[in-house]
Amino acid sequence: MGPRARQSPKSPLAPARGSCLFLLLCLRLGASCPQACECPDHAGAVAVHCSDSGLQEVPGDIPADAVLLKLDANRISRIPDGAFQHLHHLRELDLSHNTVETIGPAAFSGLAGGLRLLDLSHNRIRRIPKDALGKLSAKIRLSHNPLHCECALQEALWELKLDPDSVDEMACHTSVQEEFVGQPLIQVLDSGVSLCSTHHKTTDVAMLVTMFGWFTMVVTYIVYYVRHNQEDARRHLEYLKSLPSAPIPKDLGSPVP
Repeated sequence: MGPRARQSPKSPLAPARGSCLFLLLCLRLGASCPQACECPDHAGAVAVHCSDSGLQEVPGDIPADAVLLKLDANRISRIPDGAFQHLHHLRELDLSHNTVETIGPAAFSGLAGGLRLLDLSHNRIRRIPKDALGKLSAKIRLSHNPLHCECALQEALWELKLDPDSVDEMACHTSVQEEFVGQPLIQVLDSGVSLCSTHHKTTDVAMLVTMFGWFTMVVTYIVYYVRHNQEDARRHLEYLKSLPSAPIPKDLGSPVP
């Protein structure tokens, strides 16, 4: 028999190296998707589906490479500052059909450049947080919220890029003017009505009332001051009249030589 071929010894690190890679992969997969959510990967694009999962707050362990995040049909009532600040690749965020009432001024920080669609419809938003939404370039859905139609709302809408497909479903739940309650918001604004003019008129009336009050006080004080001085002058005059008149000396009455 020929000499037996020398077999290269197997490195003892190979099994350990494979086990480490497998462990790291398992840890990554386990930590990349929030509990009760699904994170399918389509051609390298990660979508996070947390719809109807009973969530009461925004999960903190959302994958950083997510491009789609669906948090609809939950019980989320508050969106704190920095809730999505690590999601720089996010393109679509669905927060519809929740109970959102409060939105922090920096709730969507980190999303200004890449986000294309933000769905906040079917929530409990009364006042639009201009500081939180004004910097976004995404289309925003705000339909089916109990909006309070006032000057701040009209000013905020000037800075937002509303989704044209849902803007007709925005209505005034309450309003500074009673006649606008229940009317579509777009109809109110298209009629040429300025909600800010009502605010300014109310402010002007309040200023006029205040100025009138001050004017009345000043006039009252002047009248009181004049009458008081007149009374003192009259008393002084009566006092002078009551004094006995002194006789004029003869020497003072004789002509000077």
